Amino acid sequence: MNFVQWLNSLDELLYELMSWFVFFPVTLWKVLRHPLAMMRYAEDQLKLDDDRQYRGTVSPPIMLVLTIVAEQAIGLAEDGTNPIVKSQHGLASLVNDNTTLLLLHLVLFGTFALVLATGKVYRSSVDLDRDTLKPAFYAQCYAISPFALLVSLGVSGAMHSHGAVQLGGLTAIVAAFLFYGIVQVRWFSRELNQSLIRSFVDASVGMVASIIVALFIGRLFV
Repeated sequence: MNFVQWLNSLDELLYELMSWFVFFPVTLWKVLRHPLAMMRYAEDQLKLDDDRQYRGTVSPPIMLVLTIVAEQAIGLAEDGTNPIVKSQHGLASLVNDNTTLLLLHLVLFGTFALVLATGKVYRSSVDLDRDTLKPAFYAQCYAISPFALLVSLGVSGAMHSHGAVQLGGLTAIVAAFLFYGIVQVRWFSRELNQSLIRSFVDASVGMVASIIVALFIGRLFV
């Protein structure tokens, strides 16, 4: 690669990175307003050619990454070094910087997306493989993004010393689970063409399983 080619590549990379400052809030707003439509959009975009996908939004996996980056940045601005990074007990000694913490958060919230996507494909009439799991996982990455942001901010608020901030944090956590739970029930109902009761069971099993796995992973680091 010569110098001109390197500059062109840098030009494209810089534009892509800076465009996220526009398309991240746009995508987040769309997911909050029309979560099911955006989940369907995430799946439909995969049917297009690579260079035509997600032209007016951030792709679902990048959306989840940027959400975790945003909530972590807000947390650091408020509290400084994260408690997990400060801790040296057990596996927390492996999380010695904020980059590693970012990866841990991605694993925790990515677990929700993976478990619920797998549950949907398993309950459908298609075989579970990489091709059938990917659309469902991409859809879940959109759904988990506002949930991850609200839960993370809510946990930070709940750990605050001020009573009003604690109440606000708990409220954010409850709102996050209500939003996420309702979206999952409706998504299972639409995707599997089944009753809301059956969808509630499927969504509940998926969410409980995700929480158990996430708590187990998180417990290892605190």
